[in-house]
Amino acid sequence: MLLEGKKVLVAGVANRSSIAWAVAEAVLREGGQVALTYQNQRLEQRVRDLAQSVDPHLPCYELDASSSEQAAEVADMLAKEWGVLDGLVHSIAFAPKEDLTPGILKTSLDGWNTALHISAYTLLELTRAMMPLLEKSESGSVLTLTYDTGKVYPNYNVMGVAKAALEAAMRYACWDAGRKQVRVNAISAGPIKTLAARGISGFGNMLDEGSRKSPLGRNVTAEEVGNTAAFLLGPASSGITGQVVFVDAGQSIMGVPAAATTA
Repeated sequence: MLLEGKKVLVAGVANRSSIAWAVAEAVLREGGQVALTYQNQRLEQRVRDLAQSVDPHLPCYELDASSSEQAAEVADMLAKEWGVLDGLVHSIAFAPKEDLTPGILKTSLDGWNTALHISAYTLLELTRAMMPLLEKSESGSVLTLTYDTGKVYPNYNVMGVAKAALEAAMRYACWDAGRKQVRVNAISAGPIKTLAARGISGFGNMLDEGSRKSPLGRNVTAEEVGNTAAFLLGPASSGITGQVVFVDAGQSIMGVPAAATTA
């Protein structure tokens, strides 16, 4: 029960296959309380159905991450609902498909700005909005999701750049939030079949290659990412901040697949 009695806002749930949903389930398994956000009315019923499947009283709020007004409104509602926030999970990313596929040199300025705004700046915007509630916690923790920014993945393009910006923003936010005893970390998950991942051309090849090169000989599951998230959100990880924790079955340490090497 790593999170017994802790209150966690999970932003970015799209459907049952979302990593964000796996994090929410892990928080609940570890004794915590969860509130969810959905991007817009198109996704509202889907997210509310997920919430109902685990707790008919689980709070759900509309949150377009690009809107500072909505972030403030969610913070106000959480202040009334809970009065304190122990954890914030930022699982939000987006790049226009027309700017994601052609190659980084063909990225439009609008596509660049959109990707970095939604995928990176919103971490700062949400953390800023929730900070008055996080400060009241004895173990305030912010967590975001990234993906192996030290390497180049063809077809990931501007999203890879946005994730690199996200990691830098996480480290700088860690310094600011640390003055208030709030920690900020990131999980770099291996490739997982999610709604967002389907927008990456050749994602199936990334899955196949990942399992081949992984020391464990497989890809990770969303549940494994959720379990690590529960640890990073709770007091058991009180000395960890400003870090990118890899949950990828060891893929990130490998150069070429073992099958391509000779003894």
